[in-house]
Amino acid sequence: MKQFIQNLPKVELHLHIEGTLEPELMFELAARNNITLPFKSFEDVQDAYNFHNLQSFLDIYYQGANVLITEQDFFDLTWAYLLRCKNDNVIHTEIFFDPQTHTERGISFDTVVNGIDKALSKAASELNITSQLIMCFLRHLDEDSAFTTLEQALEHKDKIIGVGLDSSENGNPAGKFERVFKRALNEGFLTVAHAGEEGPASSIRDALNLLQITRIDHGVRCSDDEEFVQELAKKRIPLTVCPLSNIKLKVFEEMSEHNIVKLLRQNVCVTINSDDPAYFGGYMTDNFMAVSNAHEMSKSEVAQFTFNAIEASFISEQEKNRLVSMNQAYLEQNK
Repeated sequence: MKQFIQNLPKVELHLHIEGTLEPELMFELAARNNITLPFKSFEDVQDAYNFHNLQSFLDIYYQGANVLITEQDFFDLTWAYLLRCKNDNVIHTEIFFDPQTHTERGISFDTVVNGIDKALSKAASELNITSQLIMCFLRHLDEDSAFTTLEQALEHKDKIIGVGLDSSENGNPAGKFERVFKRALNEGFLTVAHAGEEGPASSIRDALNLLQITRIDHGVRCSDDEEFVQELAKKRIPLTVCPLSNIKLKVFEEMSEHNIVKLLRQNVCVTINSDDPAYFGGYMTDNFMAVSNAHEMSKSEVAQFTFNAIEASFISEQEKNRLVSMNQAYLEQNK
């Protein structure tokens, strides 16, 4: 099963590029940009990664992002992640970025998006990895800041396919951004949102109804409402689940308690993703392995996570068919 998972074609739909900042690159960029880190060594960084909830992670996450200054920094960050994708046989990835994390500290929107986009373009030609870019609004900031960010994104519609909503869920309901998402939809952006990680099942319903989103990021708390789970399954509303992240942030205490396999067997369109892998202990293969080690699954069930991700992705039907054929062929060869 380990070899099957390693070589399985994978599609990632929930990945924060700032969350791929490994300690080594953090120190390298800090030195390059003359930034003093609050950490003396890699070990100090790893110690700081013992989170007890989402907010304790976010505090460190925003601190780490301070080393990202130039277009080259954002390119290097993204390229390092894409090399990990190649190693894990990720054939398509849909990447989140948080422009407000950078514009709030004086880095221009253009610097951020151009650095990321150049790496994605290079990966398409050199690594044969396709990608889409999704801009997330930070839900702990106000509506005005989100509107300003949306305005900045309009010049980059050729690079950004959609908008999302991340950061602290508690105390920041979906309704706070209803008008921003309506404007984004009118501008032709696709929409996703984090919901049902910290918040209850009703938070997922609110995101679907108020923000008109087509994909739920996390969504694991849907299991608190069995009727709602059946509705998600019937409508094939995707959940981009992040198993190792959920354990690290104490959404579940143990992987054996995680509901992802049960949801898969209830025909919910669940997918496996790595979220912020530098902070949560693993990229795509690591997440697949963690779920497989804790839950006995057939190879066809493991491959179904990729089929679900292809179905949920923001690519053309023609491209979806190509990836489905690739995954189907792999499964047939490795039964």
